[in-house]
Amino acid sequence: MIRSDSQTAQSEAARIISTGGVIAFRTDTFYGLGADPLNSAAVAKIRKLKGREDNKPILVLISDMDQLDRFVGEKSGIFGLVAVGHWPAPLTLIGPARPELPLELTAGSNTIGVRLPDDENVRALTRACGGALTATSANVSGEPPARTAKEVEEYFPTGIDLIIDGGEVTATEPSTVLDLSEAEPRLVREGAIPRAALRDLLK
Repeated sequence: MIRSDSQTAQSEAARIISTGGVIAFRTDTFYGLGADPLNSAAVAKIRKLKGREDNKPILVLISDMDQLDRFVGEKSGIFGLVAVGHWPAPLTLIGPARPELPLELTAGSNTIGVRLPDDENVRALTRACGGALTATSANVSGEPPARTAKEVEEYFPTGIDLIIDGGEVTATEPSTVLDLSEAEPRLVREGAIPRAALRDLLK
């Protein structure tokens, strides 16, 4: 079911998320698959839908900075500095996962990737759904990420409870992924934020 992005759609999404369902929505980069990240069964549904490998974690979007402590455990000093200095942005930061997070989310890595998106509509939807949503790309693993609600529907004719049509994405790159779980920052993926913009962090 595709519905245009609206307050009504947000309310419907919140209801679905609260009951363990799965939605698709436009993130600050591409379309993503959203579920309650603390609901193991809901995250497992997403893994099955995508055919995602068991050893790959699933990232989380947060609506506001105060949601960060729900997911990241003992943060290094640099984690806080980077988050405050660079968020909101298409920048996913990896930190130590809180031990109670579902295995389906962390894939046993003991780390978690979190992003505060630079898009008020995305943050508002995330806020309506409890402050955090999974946001792994809405595609079958190995295929290009969906850029429209229609492409999501073509990838997943069944299995998604609601597709929110936020229009065609304008992003050309996925989020940049920076691992701050160890002493030295490590660039995992260069994306929308170029390496040059992080040169003060990377050796």
